[in-house]
Amino acid sequence: MKRESITHLKVGKKAPAFSGLDQDENKFDLKSTLGKKVVLFFYPGDLTPTCTVEVCNLRDNFSQLKKAGYILIGISKGTVKNKKKFAEKHDLPFRLINDPDLKIANKYGVFGDKLFMGKTIQSIHRLTFIIDEEGKIAHIIHKVKSKEAAAQILEWEKNK
Repeated sequence: MKRESITHLKVGKKAPAFSGLDQDENKFDLKSTLGKKVVLFFYPGDLTPTCTVEVCNLRDNFSQLKKAGYILIGISKGTVKNKKKFAEKHDLPFRLINDPDLKIANKYGVFGDKLFMGKTIQSIHRLTFIIDEEGKIAHIIHKVKSKEAAAQILEWEKNK
């Protein structure tokens, strides 16, 4: 039987704590979001075509997500410098956290084998975690559709 997702985390469990630097080299700590709803989205890489589609979709729908009470946080491997380039190039209104050693990705169980252009590679999988005001995982979007990333979040919000 094929697993629905790579992650071992389950809805209702406490979201793993982490901290890291954002695109402006400011420290971000998940603990600082207690009392707020968080969209924590993992994406494979900065400045790549599919990831650009996803972040631009979230950017274009940012006001709706904000109105629904969400803070958006993106996480991927790479460098702070590339995160800054990515955020500036696409005028992103949310923080991108650098995970150079994959500690955050591994805590969330989103790093592992995946098929890319006919080859198996090790990469961050595209998953979105919705974290509630108590710091618990309220929902996991296992199959993020880059062009519909915001709609997937807002649809869940509407139907929860």
